[in-house]
Amino acid sequence: MLLQPYRVLDLTDHGAMIAGQMLGDLGADVILVEPPGGAELRRIGPWYHDERDPNRSLTFWSFNRNKRSIVLDLANSEADRETFRRLAATADIVLESFAPGTMDAWGLGYASLAQLNPRLVYVAITPYGSTGPKSGWPAADLAALAASGVLLITGDDDRPPVALAVPQAMLHAGADAAAAALVALFGAVRDGVGQFVDVSAQTSAMAATQATILAHGLGEVETQRLAGGVRFGPFPLKFVHPAADGYVSVTFLFGTAMGPFSRRLMEVMYEEGIVDEATRDKDWIGYTNLLLSGQEPISELIRCNALISEFTKRHTKAELLKLAFERGLLIVPVSTMADLAHSEQLAARDYWTEVEHPELGATVRYHGPWARFSRTPMETRRRPPLLGEHTAAVRAEVERAPVAAVAGPPRLAELRPPLEGVKVLDFMWVVAGPWATRALADYGATVVRVESTTRVDTVRTIGPFKDRQPGPERTGAHHTVNANKYTMTLNLLHPKGRELALRLVQWADVVCESFTPGAMAKLGLSYEDLRKVKPDIIMMSSCLNGQTGPYATLAGYGTMGAQLAGFGELAGWPDRPPAGPAGAYTDYVVPKFEVAALLAALDHRRRTGEGQYIDFSQAEAAIHFLGPALLDYLVNGRLWQRQGNASPWYAPHGVYPAAGTDRWVAIACLNDAQWQALCRVIGREDWAADPQLAAVEGRIARRSELDEGLAAWTAARDPEEIERLLNAAGIPAHRAASSADAFSDPQLAHRGHFVTVTHPELGPIPVENARWLLSRTPPSVRWPGGTFGQHNDLVLRDILGLSEEEIVAYVASGALE
Repeated sequence: MLLQPYRVLDLTDHGAMIAGQMLGDLGADVILVEPPGGAELRRIGPWYHDERDPNRSLTFWSFNRNKRSIVLDLANSEADRETFRRLAATADIVLESFAPGTMDAWGLGYASLAQLNPRLVYVAITPYGSTGPKSGWPAADLAALAASGVLLITGDDDRPPVALAVPQAMLHAGADAAAAALVALFGAVRDGVGQFVDVSAQTSAMAATQATILAHGLGEVETQRLAGGVRFGPFPLKFVHPAADGYVSVTFLFGTAMGPFSRRLMEVMYEEGIVDEATRDKDWIGYTNLLLSGQEPISELIRCNALISEFTKRHTKAELLKLAFERGLLIVPVSTMADLAHSEQLAARDYWTEVEHPELGATVRYHGPWARFSRTPMETRRRPPLLGEHTAAVRAEVERAPVAAVAGPPRLAELRPPLEGVKVLDFMWVVAGPWATRALADYGATVVRVESTTRVDTVRTIGPFKDRQPGPERTGAHHTVNANKYTMTLNLLHPKGRELALRLVQWADVVCESFTPGAMAKLGLSYEDLRKVKPDIIMMSSCLNGQTGPYATLAGYGTMGAQLAGFGELAGWPDRPPAGPAGAYTDYVVPKFEVAALLAALDHRRRTGEGQYIDFSQAEAAIHFLGPALLDYLVNGRLWQRQGNASPWYAPHGVYPAAGTDRWVAIACLNDAQWQALCRVIGREDWAADPQLAAVEGRIARRSELDEGLAAWTAARDPEEIERLLNAAGIPAHRAASSADAFSDPQLAHRGHFVTVTHPELGPIPVENARWLLSRTPPSVRWPGGTFGQHNDLVLRDILGLSEEEIVAYVASGALE
């Protein structure tokens, strides 16, 4: 197992618990430290066979495989705190998601534990960060999502912004925490000194804005929500369309990468008599420019989207998927959990895992591995633990020595970025892969990004654009996703281009690619080809469905991955079609898993000398963010429905109007004390005194009444006033932030989230900082995503050590295009 030598103490709850599960999946010994009565998540349904029991919560099960459980009363027992200190002295990583300052108040914060174990990596997962003006605000997943900017762009434009039925913000933070922990651990093992890792759900989830959060700083229009898509300026980008038996996602976009797919779609629609020749033969590659210039009215784009709906309504989801595969179209079903459970692709890849639950006398089917390693495959070694199941066994293991045990920590001045010396050759495409390699570059890895002017990366064709002027060098998405990388142009179809690629492989530790399965083999750059020149190379191939299975070669983007993985069916309103998630959602989920996979493989190679191949299916990894809904179907046969912002467990819980145009505030009452505080703040003594509303069950039963009354109060107030009043009273609340809000957010300013860098053509521009912050070796954003071939000379001369004559010959050959 990849991380078998390491021990993790997991004090997280709710979505942050996915961090420990990811590390456990990779082989670490993860000890879940729970309070008496257990983690809060044990009291959240759904339940195994609908039997309420802290050991039968399917939501808890979703994020707690491969862990052991010990009960310690850290809040009240000095003896238990001492036991924890002894455990921390044996640990390599501590994960916690308490309110900032909680562990310090118990004498168990990073400063205290680092004195016992200087090599410890300590990860704090919070809604807004461990320090800063909002660090003390009360926690709720919905509020953190609102702060990220994701909420405002998700949903129908005539209704409040909407979140997914499975809370997502803390899952983003938890998955980032696993990746961040392994980055810090890589440095701790090398240098003998750990550090504090600060993970903010606000900035973690912000990745899902696909850089549209930069719009304000770039002088671009704000992205707006649109049912089944987004509105970018005047352009409605619609993805979700009705099928005969549900919904499908159709990617109907333009440019050199997307235009050919749209052309083929129109050919199929012409054959079925839905469009005429004039529509079929439009310039779908250059269509964006036609719209921008006014040669094509926006109404024509809207008409074409309506015709696509007419086409899709004639066919079932399965028929459209088959057609997409046969004709090269960008169409996938909006999957239900039932569709996933019966997926031919997932079955062919043996995705599902049967896990024994001896306490139930039953075997339970779970979602499976989120990455496939050729040498060290993932295993489900343990079912989710019973509360305190391993207390006695763990107490007996307090004498273990941590792995990162080298003699004496170095002086602070000697510290280097944790990934300094790691060399990455990046063939990744668009967003899903490049976000992962950007994270490696932020913490010291040397990343050479290879692209070609002969086939422009789609990320260079999407906004937001500097000063609203499109162009491949003007897009904020490329600037931020590919910051800190050396940008090189290389034509891999050219023999000399392949020759240079193999020379770069000899230099690299890691090669990442996200082409269609089989493409690298056709170029003579398969894993076996790479091993011939670098036997210990680590190679990751990341694509929509993985490298095998009947639909492996289905072309796809994150807009499709989100629907294929089941997110769309859980976003929106019960009386309307799916209304989310916004954009290419899985492209923002999977990089967190990719970073964790790569760091685990690098650590394994450091210990064993072995490289390996990683088959990464973006859909298979993203499914882990929907665990509760999936398990409810697999165990109870229940399909979750779209529910707006309502929660089955809390009320009030929603997004409410504020004064102004399209201004909204997310508010959540997670317990009775917060409910009473809310009643006091808004002056509803009648609600506070109503015995039917004293318990959450009564509030849920009267949810509509409460939502209406709360909306009447919020609608008359500015978002700032609502935030101030409610958070001061201990009630989670945050405006649904726009890009302009983000640029004026004092919490983001405190964390230095927006960094100004110099672009060689555009001058000063903003990019995003790293998603998570390390205390001893903070990230450094040095330059934005490069211009075409900006670093060719540096790569050829300084990295590969080529002579002037060799460089001239390669340039003359046309290989560097």
